[in-house]
Amino acid sequence: MTGRLPDFIIGGAPRSGTTWLATTLDRHPAIWMAKPLRPEPKFFLVEELYAEGLDQYSARWFAEAPDDTVVGEKSTNYLESGSAARRIAADLPGVRMIFLLRDPVERAISNYRWSVMNGMETEDLETALELEDRREAALVPELRYARPHAYVSRGQYAELLRPFYDHLPSEQILVLRFEDLTAVPGATTAHAHDFLGVEARPDLAGPLEGFNASTVSVEVDPDTIARLRSHYEPLNRELAALVGPSFVPWTYEESSL
Repeated sequence: MTGRLPDFIIGGAPRSGTTWLATTLDRHPAIWMAKPLRPEPKFFLVEELYAEGLDQYSARWFAEAPDDTVVGEKSTNYLESGSAARRIAADLPGVRMIFLLRDPVERAISNYRWSVMNGMETEDLETALELEDRREAALVPELRYARPHAYVSRGQYAELLRPFYDHLPSEQILVLRFEDLTAVPGATTAHAHDFLGVEARPDLAGPLEGFNASTVSVEVDPDTIARLRSHYEPLNRELAALVGPSFVPWTYEESSL
C-alpha cells in the first residue's frame, strides 16, 4: 500500500518566486514541505523517476511527514509538461496545485540575467531572443530542465497551464502572481493558506530578497521591450480567460521596466 503522498504541489515559471513560496509555506505549523527543496522531486516529470512508482516517491519524499499536516512538494518545471499534468491528475486526483507566474516580459529579462550570471549566456539579449528556437531544438540532455535560453516560450502561460485545467477541476488550481508576492507578501501567503485549508498566517511571510536573485545588470533596448510586450499582450488576455475573473492579467499601456 502506497504511503503518504502530497496534498498539494507548487509549480510555476522559473524566476517567479516558487522557492520563496515553498519556504514560506513550510514555516506554517500545519504544513510540511518535502525536503530538501533542492534538488526538486520532479517525480511526475522525469521518465526514469516516474517509472519507479508511487511507492518510491512516497518513501523518498514524504515518509517523515507528520500525520496531522498538509503535505506538499515543489517542482517548478511541472508547469512545462503536459504529461506531468496527466500523471498528476491520474495519480493524485484530489491534489491542489499552486502555480506562480510573473509578468512574462520581466520574467524573460530576469531569466536572461540569470543565464548571463551563471555563464550560460554570452549573446546580447536581442540575439539571444532570435536564437531561442534554434537553441531549444539543440538542447543537450543535461540542460533539458534548466533550459537556460527559453526566454520567451516559458512566459506563454495559457498554453502551459491548459493541460492542468483540462485534467483537474479548476477549484483545485490556484494561480498567484510574483508581483503580489513582492507587493503584499503577507496577503499572498494568507491566500495560499486559505486555499490549502489551514489557518491564515500572513505573519509567516518573509522577505523575497536572496531567493535565487540575479546580480547581473543588463541594459535592455526599449524596442526589445516593446516587441516582447506586443507578443505577450494577447497571450496575457488568453491566460486571464483561462484562469478566471480572480486573475488580474499584466497590461503594458502605461507600464515600464
